[in-house]
Amino acid sequence: MREAEAIYRSPLAAASGLAVTGSGRQRARHAVNDRKLPSFAAVLVERGQGFLETAAGGRQPVEGPALFWLFPNRPHSYGPDEAGWDERWALFEGSFTRDFVRMRLIGERHPLVTLRHLDEVARLFARLHADLVDDSHLGQASAALALHGIVIATARQASAAAGREGEDATGDLVETLRSRALQPLDVASFAAEHGISPATLRRKFIAETGMPPKDFQLRARMDQAKQLLATSDEKIETVAAMVGIEDPFYFSRVFREREGCSPREFRMRYKRG
Repeated sequence: MREAEAIYRSPLAAASGLAVTGSGRQRARHAVNDRKLPSFAAVLVERGQGFLETAAGGRQPVEGPALFWLFPNRPHSYGPDEAGWDERWALFEGSFTRDFVRMRLIGERHPLVTLRHLDEVARLFARLHADLVDDSHLGQASAALALHGIVIATARQASAAAGREGEDATGDLVETLRSRALQPLDVASFAAEHGISPATLRRKFIAETGMPPKDFQLRARMDQAKQLLATSDEKIETVAAMVGIEDPFYFSRVFREREGCSPREFRMRYKRG
């Protein structure tokens, strides 16, 4: 890797959702010790090995290719062994970071992701860096898009790794419930069917979807109802029954709470023909 490079950019006032404020790469030979950053950071170790230590995640060995997340105002230490490592990094901030955390795309307790496919993530880092060099509104917007891509690509590799290790069969649970969303749901029976407790089922669903099973089922029912309202002439009470809700008044109340309008108003807005 060539000599160290670093670019820093002040975020644009209009880019409050997600802004990349710095990017760089280097052949790192020294550790960072007990540092705090004012923003989030993504550190990509392309080649080499060393360590990462955070308060939430503890001390972990790092072997490239790997990526780890650093959280703002949290003390952290990391660095290579005596041989050094090839590192790329990016600093970022904005309201979208809350969504990354809430959706468990990045997390303090599990900040380190071992990468099986380096090329995709390395390309995104390279594009992000080139966009910051551009230093235009378009360049900064494109850099934010690249950072978003890094988050998604890394989360996908982490999820795939968990599945390979047999630690997370939640995807099958989610798809099974999605396919049965219009049927009555007994959480205890559904959990027993999959050999887990209701508490474990709830935990897995929240980790995967951000909501417990009953809420996930209701969301799936409302999505199906919206499809029927927009594409058919069925009466409101019939639509309610078709998505597994026998009480049309309850259906209308829940629909308004979730969508901000009544089923009839939704149909008027979106139905064509």
